[in-house]
Amino acid sequence: MNLLDSLGSLRSLTAGPWIYPVVATSILLDVFLPVLPSGFLVITAATAATTAAGASSGVPSLLPLFLCAATASTLGDFLAYRLALRGGARLDRAIARSRRLSLAQERLGTALARGGGLLVVLARFAPAGRSVVSLGAGAAKRRVEEFLPWSALAGVTWASYSVGLGWLGGQWLGATWFSAGVSTLALFLAGGLAAYLIRRPAAAPAPAS
Repeated sequence: MNLLDSLGSLRSLTAGPWIYPVVATSILLDVFLPVLPSGFLVITAATAATTAAGASSGVPSLLPLFLCAATASTLGDFLAYRLALRGGARLDRAIARSRRLSLAQERLGTALARGGGLLVVLARFAPAGRSVVSLGAGAAKRRVEEFLPWSALAGVTWASYSVGLGWLGGQWLGATWFSAGVSTLALFLAGGLAAYLIRRPAAAPAPAS
Protein backbone atom coordinates (compact mmCIF):
# COMPACT_ATOMS: atom_id res chain seq x y z
CA MET A 1 0.00 0.00 0.00
CA ASN A 2 1.54 3.32 -1.04
CA LEU A 3 1.26 6.63 0.79
CA LEU A 4 -1.60 7.97 -1.30
CA ASP A 5 -3.61 4.79 -0.80
CA SER A 6 -3.07 5.05 2.94
CA LEU A 7 -4.48 8.57 2.87
CA GLY A 8 -7.61 7.37 1.13
CA SER A 9 -9.36 8.56 -1.99
CA LEU A 10 -10.23 12.17 -2.64
CA ARG A 11 -13.89 11.36 -2.30
CA SER A 12 -13.55 9.71 1.09
CA LEU A 13 -11.43 12.55 2.45
CA THR A 14 -13.79 15.29 1.31
CA ALA A 15 -17.06 13.52 2.15
CA GLY A 16 -19.14 15.06 4.89
CA PRO A 17 -20.48 18.53 5.71
CA TRP A 18 -17.23 19.42 7.52
CA ILE A 19 -15.50 20.15 4.21
CA TYR A 20 -17.35 23.46 3.74
CA PRO A 21 -16.37 25.08 7.07
CA VAL A 22 -12.80 23.79 6.65
CA VAL A 23 -12.54 25.33 3.17
CA ALA A 24 -14.18 28.57 4.33
CA THR A 25 -11.91 28.89 7.38
CA SER A 26 -8.77 28.25 5.33
CA ILE A 27 -9.74 30.88 2.74
CA LEU A 28 -10.82 33.35 5.42
CA LEU A 29 -7.51 33.10 7.26
CA ASP A 30 -5.05 32.87 4.38
CA VAL A 31 -5.26 36.63 3.88
CA PHE A 32 -3.35 36.75 7.19
CA LEU A 33 -1.46 33.44 6.74
CA PRO A 34 -0.79 33.02 3.00
CA VAL A 35 0.87 29.63 3.61
CA LEU A 36 -2.53 27.99 4.20
CA PRO A 37 -3.41 25.61 1.32
CA SER A 38 -6.83 27.11 0.59
CA GLY A 39 -6.51 26.82 -3.20
CA PHE A 40 -5.53 23.16 -2.95
CA LEU A 41 -8.47 22.46 -0.65
CA VAL A 42 -10.93 24.04 -3.07
CA ILE A 43 -9.48 22.17 -6.04
CA THR A 44 -9.41 18.85 -4.16
CA ALA A 45 -13.05 19.18 -3.09
CA ALA A 46 -14.10 20.25 -6.61
CA THR A 47 -12.25 17.30 -8.15
CA ALA A 48 -14.08 14.89 -5.85
CA ALA A 49 -17.41 16.63 -6.54
CA THR A 50 -16.97 16.24 -10.30
CA THR A 51 -17.33 12.47 -10.19
CA ALA A 52 -19.83 12.39 -7.35
CA ALA A 53 -22.96 11.95 -9.48
CA GLY A 54 -24.91 9.08 -7.99
CA ALA A 55 -22.52 8.79 -5.06
CA SER A 56 -23.56 8.76 -1.43
CA SER A 57 -24.66 12.01 0.13
CA GLY A 58 -22.00 14.03 1.87
CA VAL A 59 -19.69 14.41 -1.11
CA PRO A 60 -19.25 18.15 -1.78
CA SER A 61 -21.27 19.80 -4.53
CA LEU A 62 -19.81 22.31 -6.94
CA LEU A 63 -22.27 25.19 -6.45
CA PRO A 64 -22.14 25.26 -2.62
CA LEU A 65 -18.37 24.90 -2.82
CA PHE A 66 -18.14 27.87 -5.18
CA LEU A 67 -20.42 30.02 -3.00
CA CYS A 68 -18.46 29.04 0.10
CA ALA A 69 -15.11 29.93 -1.51
CA ALA A 70 -16.25 33.24 -3.02
CA THR A 71 -17.96 34.40 0.19
CA ALA A 72 -15.04 33.46 2.44
CA SER A 73 -12.59 35.19 0.10
CA THR A 74 -14.54 38.45 0.12
CA LEU A 75 -15.11 38.34 3.87
CA GLY A 76 -11.42 37.68 4.56
CA ASP A 77 -10.42 40.61 2.36
CA PHE A 78 -12.87 42.87 4.15
CA LEU A 79 -11.61 41.84 7.60
CA ALA A 80 -8.02 42.58 6.57
CA TYR A 81 -9.10 45.90 5.06
CA ARG A 82 -10.93 46.91 8.25
CA LEU A 83 -8.01 45.84 10.42
CA ALA A 84 -5.63 47.98 8.39
CA LEU A 85 -8.09 50.86 8.27
CA ARG A 86 -8.13 50.96 12.07
CA GLY A 87 -4.44 50.19 12.44
CA GLY A 88 -3.43 53.79 12.83
CA ALA A 89 0.12 55.04 13.11
CA ARG A 90 1.58 51.66 14.14
CA LEU A 91 0.47 50.00 10.91
CA ASP A 92 1.57 53.01 8.87
CA ARG A 93 5.06 52.68 10.33
CA ALA A 94 5.13 48.95 9.59
CA ILE A 95 4.15 49.59 5.97
CA ALA A 96 6.73 52.37 5.65
CA ARG A 97 9.44 49.89 6.67
CA SER A 98 8.44 47.49 3.90
CA ARG A 99 9.32 48.56 0.38
CA ARG A 100 6.91 45.98 -1.03
CA LEU A 101 3.97 47.16 1.05
CA SER A 102 4.77 50.84 0.42
CA LEU A 103 4.91 50.32 -3.33
CA ALA A 104 1.71 48.26 -3.29
CA GLN A 105 -0.07 50.91 -1.24
CA GLU A 106 0.98 53.64 -3.67
CA ARG A 107 0.04 51.66 -6.78
CA LEU A 108 -3.24 50.53 -5.29
CA GLY A 109 -4.30 54.05 -4.37
CA THR A 110 -3.56 55.31 -7.87
CA ALA A 111 -5.25 52.34 -9.53
CA LEU A 112 -8.43 52.59 -7.47
CA ALA A 113 -8.63 56.35 -7.92
CA ARG A 114 -8.51 55.83 -11.69
CA GLY A 115 -11.06 53.02 -11.63
CA GLY A 116 -8.33 50.45 -12.17
CA GLY A 117 -9.53 48.03 -9.53
CA LEU A 118 -8.65 45.07 -11.76
CA LEU A 119 -5.38 45.21 -9.81
CA VAL A 120 -7.37 43.78 -6.89
CA VAL A 121 -8.55 40.89 -9.06
CA LEU A 122 -5.05 40.13 -10.34
CA ALA A 123 -3.61 40.30 -6.83
CA ARG A 124 -6.07 37.62 -5.68
CA PHE A 125 -4.11 35.10 -7.74
CA ALA A 126 -0.57 36.33 -7.00
CA PRO A 127 1.34 34.82 -4.07
CA ALA A 128 0.54 36.94 -0.98
CA GLY A 129 -1.00 39.53 -3.31
CA ARG A 130 -4.35 39.30 -1.60
CA SER A 131 -2.74 40.19 1.73
CA VAL A 132 -0.76 43.10 0.32
CA VAL A 133 -3.73 44.62 -1.51
CA SER A 134 -6.31 44.17 1.26
CA LEU A 135 -4.04 45.57 3.95
CA GLY A 136 -2.78 48.26 1.60
CA ALA A 137 -6.29 49.43 0.77
CA GLY A 138 -7.11 49.84 4.45
CA ALA A 139 -3.80 51.52 5.30
CA ALA A 140 -4.28 53.93 2.39
CA LYS A 141 -7.73 54.81 3.82
CA ARG A 142 -9.48 53.92 0.57
CA ARG A 143 -13.27 54.13 0.79
CA VAL A 144 -15.05 50.81 1.20
CA GLU A 145 -17.06 51.40 -1.99
CA GLU A 146 -13.80 51.71 -3.91
CA PHE A 147 -12.39 48.44 -2.58
CA LEU A 148 -15.18 46.02 -1.66
CA PRO A 149 -16.85 45.60 -5.10
CA TRP A 150 -13.48 44.76 -6.66
CA SER A 151 -12.72 42.41 -3.77
CA ALA A 152 -16.02 40.62 -4.36
CA LEU A 153 -15.24 40.34 -8.07
CA ALA A 154 -11.80 38.98 -7.19
CA GLY A 155 -13.33 36.38 -4.87
CA VAL A 156 -15.85 35.26 -7.48
CA THR A 157 -13.17 35.09 -10.18
CA TRP A 158 -10.73 33.15 -8.01
CA ALA A 159 -13.42 30.75 -6.77
CA SER A 160 -14.69 30.18 -10.32
CA TYR A 161 -11.19 29.46 -11.61
CA SER A 162 -10.28 27.15 -8.71
CA VAL A 163 -13.54 25.19 -8.80
CA GLY A 164 -13.35 25.09 -12.59
CA LEU A 165 -9.84 23.66 -12.48
CA GLY A 166 -10.99 20.92 -10.11
CA TRP A 167 -13.95 20.17 -12.34
CA LEU A 168 -11.83 19.98 -15.49
CA GLY A 169 -9.21 17.83 -13.78
CA GLY A 170 -11.89 15.45 -12.50
CA GLN A 171 -13.47 15.22 -15.95
CA TRP A 172 -10.21 14.46 -17.72
CA LEU A 173 -8.25 12.49 -15.14
CA GLY A 174 -10.83 11.31 -12.63
CA ALA A 175 -11.02 11.93 -8.88
CA THR A 176 -7.34 11.19 -8.23
CA TRP A 177 -4.51 12.87 -6.39
CA PHE A 178 -2.70 13.29 -9.69
CA SER A 179 -5.67 15.21 -11.09
CA ALA A 180 -5.79 17.50 -8.04
CA GLY A 181 -2.03 18.07 -8.33
CA VAL A 182 -2.21 19.02 -12.01
CA SER A 183 -5.08 21.42 -11.34
CA THR A 184 -3.18 22.98 -8.42
CA LEU A 185 -0.16 23.48 -10.68
CA ALA A 186 -2.42 25.37 -13.10
CA LEU A 187 -3.52 27.59 -10.22
CA PHE A 188 0.13 28.30 -9.34
CA LEU A 189 0.89 29.16 -12.97
CA ALA A 190 -1.98 31.65 -12.97
CA GLY A 191 -0.52 33.14 -9.79
CA GLY A 192 2.87 33.53 -11.43
CA LEU A 193 1.32 35.27 -14.42
CA ALA A 194 -0.68 37.59 -12.16
CA ALA A 195 2.46 38.48 -10.19
CA TYR A 196 4.27 39.31 -13.44
CA LEU A 197 1.45 41.54 -14.67
CA ILE A 198 1.29 43.39 -11.34
CA ARG A 199 5.04 44.02 -11.22
CA ARG A 200 5.32 45.05 -14.86
CA PRO A 201 5.97 48.79 -15.09
CA ALA A 202 3.13 50.85 -16.46
CA ALA A 203 3.63 52.12 -19.96
CA ALA A 204 4.78 55.72 -20.17
CA PRO A 205 2.19 58.13 -21.59
CA ALA A 206 2.68 59.03 -25.23
CA PRO A 207 4.09 62.54 -25.82
CA ALA A 208 1.63 65.16 -26.97
CA SER A 209 1.81 65.89 -30.67
